[in-house]
Parts: sequence; C-alpha cells; structure tokens
Amino acid sequence: MLENAIKNEQTLNNVKGYRAWLQYSKIEDKRMDEEYRSWFSAIGVAGDTSITNSAIKELSDGIESMLDVAPTVNVDSLQTASIILGTYQDIWIEDYGMSPELFGDLNNEGYVLKTTPNDNGEKKILLIGKTDKGILYATYHLLRLIQSRKPIHSLDIVDAPKNQFRMMNQWDNIDGTIERGYSGKSIFYYENDFSEDLERIKDYARLLSSTGLNAISINNVNVWDVETNLISKQYLPKVERVANIFRAYGITLFLSINYASPIALGNLDTADPLDEKVRAWWKKKVEEIYQYIPDFGGFIVKADSENRPGPFSYDRDHADGANVLAEALKPFNGILIWRCFVYNNLQDWRDRSTDRARAAYDNFKPIDGQFLDNVILQIKNGPMDFQVREPVSPLLGALKKTNQLLELQVAQEYTGQQKDVCYLIPQWKEILDFDTYAKGEGTKIKNIAGGTTYNNSNSGIAAVSNIGNDINWTGNTLAQANLYGFGRLTWNPDLTTEEITRDWIHLTFGHDPLVVENIEYILLNSWKTYENYTVPLGIGWMVNPGHHYGPNIDGYEYSAWGTYHFADRDGIGVDRTVETGTGYTSQYFPPNVEWYNSLDSCPDELLLFFHHVPYTHVLKSGETVIQHIYNTHFKGVEEVEDFIYKWDKLVGSIDNRIFENVKERLYLQLKNATDWRDKINTYFYRKSGISDNKNRTIY
Repeated sequence: MLENAIKNEQTLNNVKGYRAWLQYSKIEDKRMDEEYRSWFSAIGVAGDTSITNSAIKELSDGIESMLDVAPTVNVDSLQTASIILGTYQDIWIEDYGMSPELFGDLNNEGYVLKTTPNDNGEKKILLIGKTDKGILYATYHLLRLIQSRKPIHSLDIVDAPKNQFRMMNQWDNIDGTIERGYSGKSIFYYENDFSEDLERIKDYARLLSSTGLNAISINNVNVWDVETNLISKQYLPKVERVANIFRAYGITLFLSINYASPIALGNLDTADPLDEKVRAWWKKKVEEIYQYIPDFGGFIVKADSENRPGPFSYDRDHADGANVLAEALKPFNGILIWRCFVYNNLQDWRDRSTDRARAAYDNFKPIDGQFLDNVILQIKNGPMDFQVREPVSPLLGALKKTNQLLELQVAQEYTGQQKDVCYLIPQWKEILDFDTYAKGEGTKIKNIAGGTTYNNSNSGIAAVSNIGNDINWTGNTLAQANLYGFGRLTWNPDLTTEEITRDWIHLTFGHDPLVVENIEYILLNSWKTYENYTVPLGIGWMVNPGHHYGPNIDGYEYSAWGTYHFADRDGIGVDRTVETGTGYTSQYFPPNVEWYNSLDSCPDELLLFFHHVPYTHVLKSGETVIQHIYNTHFKGVEEVEDFIYKWDKLVGSIDNRIFENVKERLYLQLKNATDWRDKINTYFYRKSGISDNKNRTIY
C-alpha cells in the first residue's frame, strides 16, 4: 500500500522518510525566519567545479525550502553577496581578517565557517574550504545549523575530518539483492545490470556527503561470477557513470573484486600473485579501469575466507596476495583494501584449541610490515562478527607497520535487522574510546584509526551499509540514525553520543520537546535493551542459522559441533585464558591481557566471552550468572513495551507514514524480544536446573 501511495507523489522528495535528515523543513518561527532571511539574498561563488556546484545547489535548495526565498547566485562576483563560497586560494581572505596560514594546518577536506565584516563593515558568512571538498562540507555544516535553529550571526568554526578514509561498503549484488540487506533491493543494480534510477543514487550521495563520508564501494565483498565482470569493458562505462555522481559530492568510488579474476576474465590458468603473467594482467586491467575513471579509488578484496579464492591456493600469504594488486594500483595513487575477516568456516569447535576469535591476529600479525604502503588492512571491530557485545579486536593496534581501517556494521545483521531498534552509536563510541595500550596508556582505537598512533599514510573507518530501495532507505526509519551517526563519528570520533543523537532528531523530526525526548530515550536505551533480551554477558551468536534473526540457542552455523556457548549442566562460556583455554587473551597488550585473563577483573559484560563459569558464579553486580540471564531477558521485554508506550505518545506529532512504519517495527520487536526471553530462559532453566529467584513463569 505504501508503494502505491508513493507513486501518486510528484517526487520521492515529497516523502519525509525519503528525505531522511535533509528535511529542510519550513521555519515557522517568525523571528528566526527573519534573522536567517537577512543573510540569504545573494550567494557569491569563486571557482567552478562539480563539487562546488553541488554545494551551491544544496545551499540554494535548502534555503529556498526552509525560508521560501530563492537567493541569487553570483559567480566570481562577491561584493554584493552576503554568503561567500570558495577555496582559500580563490578568495582574497585577507580582506575578511583571515590569514592563509590558518589553512596550513588543515587537511584537504577542512574548512572555515565564519561570520565576519569586510573592509566596508558589511557582515558576511564565509564558507572557505582548503579545497572544493571543504566548501561542500562547510555548506552542509551551515545547513545543519539552520535546520537546528542555531544562531549564525557570529560563527567562527574551523573544522576538518579526523579520519582520512570515511567509507561505506555496499554489499549489493548485481542481481539486485543485498547480502545482509534489510531495506529492500539494491539502488545500484537490477537484474544483472545497473539501475537506470540515477537520481536515487545521487540522493544517496547527498546523504553520505552531508555526514562527511568520502568513499564508497558499490558491490558485495563476496564477488561471484557476474559481479566479477564489473571490472570488464562490459560494465566499466556504467561504473564510470556512477563514479561521476559520487565524485560531485566528494566521494571516491571503489570496487570489490574476485581474487581469481585473472582466471575468470583473463583466461589464465592461475591467479598466483607471484606469477609474472598474473602481475602483468593486473597492471593492464588497472590501467584500463583508470582510463574510464581517472580518480578510481581502488579495490576491496575478501580472500581465503568463507570459500572465497585467495593466495593460499598457491602457498602464498596475504602480503603476497595484496601486494600484486597494490603494485598495479600504485602508479595511479590507487588503494588496495584487504579484509582481515579470514577464518576456516568449517572448523570443528569440539577442539577448543581452535578459536575463530584468534584468526585475524594469527594470520596478519606475523606479516606486519610486509605490505606496500598503499595497502590498508580492514579489520572488524571485534574478533568474531559484529555481535551485540564482543571485545575489541586485538589486531587493532598490534600492526605497527601496516595501514589499518576499522570496520563497523551499520547493517544490523546480528542486532535486529532493522526490525528491532538498536542504536549503535553508543557501541561504536565504546569501541573508539577503547584503550589498547599499544603504545602505553591512551592509545585508543580512534587514534589508531585516525593514523596518528603509527603515522599511517592511509587509515580510517569503514562500515557495511544498511540502505536499500525502501522508500525510507533503511526499512525502519529509526535505523537512519545509525547511518547518520556513523558518518558523523568518522568525521569526528570525539563527538558525544548525545550530540549526534540530538542532531539527528532535530534534523529529521524537528524540535517538538515530546518528540525529541521520547525518540532520544528510545534510541539511547535500545542497544542495551537488545542485549538484555538476546545474548548475555558477551557470549554472542545463539541466532537462527542462515538469516541470523531470532533465537536458536544451539544454532551456531559455523561449527561442526553446532554450538558456540559450551553450555552444559554445570556452566557456560568459552575459556579463552592462557592457562586452560585457547590463549586468545594473550593477543592483547598489557594490562588488557591480565584484565581479561583473570576471572576476578574481567568485566561482567564480556565474562562469558573469556571464561567458562558455573551458573552460580557471582557477578560484580551481585547477581549470579543464571539470575542475570533471567532478569535481563524479562527486563528486555519490559523495555520494548516501554518503547511502544513512548512511541504511541507521538501520534499526530510526526509524519503519519513514519509513525506507522516505526510502530509496526516496534511490535515486531516485541514479538522477537518475547521469543528470545522465553527460549533463552527455558533453555538455561532446563540446562541448569536452577529456578528464577523471583518466581516468574519460565516455560
């Protein structure tokens, strides 16, 4: 019914859910409307690039929508303009009291956003970028301020991103499906070809750029037969067309590739990275790609994991495999991103010396320093697979001579699949603020990702996308907050969760106090709530195999044994200690290794990830493990009921389509939470034989 209703709209941009946080809603406050209007009679622009033109259009459209005025745009005529856009080299900034030295310390995406009088005393707002990318980011910053109803009469902002690479990974397949996609089909592909809806791709570029993202890969890391051809002449003209769209918004395009492409596309009999025929083939292929896309970002590779081809087939290591590709890309300033998600998905967990958590570190730590300088190793935030709670990967920080990229997952594969609300910014903040002690106290993940810890030439943060062709992009409208928050955190990991949350709510829903209060409450509590009714104390998994939604306590699909948690009648958890377990704890730097290895100091929320304990083990909270399981699962359901109560209070205060969309999802979440509660509690009651001390019904 929603799809049919949308077809009657003039454009998708009439749909609030589609506009996401770029609502640009009409300002109803007359005082603020008058204040803002006084600034936007004319926009002066110095320079003419596709990125600058995007900034002009975004600013003009946003102002017209919010203030109902259409400012004139004067190219290379700044005298009469009240808003001035340009780079510090294109504008005589000394006339406005600024020195070029101010831009010396900024990276190429930095900017100054400043209200200042010129020599005649006329006040102007300057959006001055180090490059045209800085102009675009300054434009989005100004628009955020206006959308948030902030004053702009005395701006003095100098800003630049903390991370060089701020990247979105699409897991889209060329048949139009999305691996781990929960928001419809691909916006890029349709029935083994590229989509003709370029306007939707452009709007996605706008959304990403507005949060500060600057790179995207547009196909799944699992590259199958048809997708292999994306680097062939059959598809490169269409890849070029998409690259042109993203380029205009400061976003560089990458492609995931099949490591066996020399065989599949080049008719070679090998993909051995040390074979000269293979090296020559990749060099020729890369040269061909850059003829179509001169600023092509490079390749992403998933190799030797989950049955994907890689250098192991030829008795080569990951450095051999990555360097042959990096060597071909290097003359064009291209980047090779090599994923560290490598493990034997058929390993037998009955042998506790085999620990999937160890795989990334064991594979890559020994070859640190053997990669070319245009190789980046992309490392998942945890050692397992985007669980609701797991420790930070010990490989992050352990590589002292290799570029590294932190990988997060905006798509809620194991965190509710955009049916359940699970706001991930609090989780990501914990990860980014985690102290690795790699170079002593204060060596946090955000410093490693930002490249400052080891002076990495290429570094940053990437994430798996959560968007599809659903009208609201993300299935559940509240899941847009994860996409927005990811971009803002990659730009500045020091932003607080509360700042990001409030900004997103104001941009998306406006300023009604009840709307802000209730949505903020739901978002800020949702991660802990999801953890409460799903997996306890860091144990992970326990989901249905294959699709990964809903409880299946013994359903761990990547194990010949068929379970992950090692629960028996006496206790639960995975022993990863040095003395009696898998030795995984030894991969951390001191004092983390001692904290995790000791039962006394290991934090409760990760206890069962690191230790096998009796059900009667007393947590630091004072609860036993079994009572914690019972309590949290009952509490999680009650919290979802509270979310529904708070959401229902907003009827009539927000767009009805959005209201009904989220309401429907919350009731799905309640059903899911109840299912988790009953199955988990019943399982562990029967396994342990210990009753709930609050005498609640356990089936």
